[in-house]
Amino acid sequence: MLWSYILKLVILLPLVCGLMIGCLYLWRRLESRIPGKPSTRLVSVKETMMISPGLRLAVLDFEGRRLLVSVGRGGVTLVDKVEGGMDRA
Repeated sequence: MLWSYILKLVILLPLVCGLMIGCLYLWRRLESRIPGKPSTRLVSVKETMMISPGLRLAVLDFEGRRLLVSVGRGGVTLVDKVEGGMDRA
């Protein structure tokens, strides 16, 4: 009788813990996709374009400015900025 209890405990406890961890992981991944939730991010990536295998251009919106940055192996470099860039299409 005691052995059956221990066997159930050894099998079911990791299973329940794994299900809880899996549910928490899925909740964190899907939480940002819930409609009606206001976005709290200060920076938004509008578009990216691959220039070469090691170089990419990205358009960012930040505090009412639209920034064009170059992202490469050496880091991130500001290429150009436009004030009031969020109003443009």
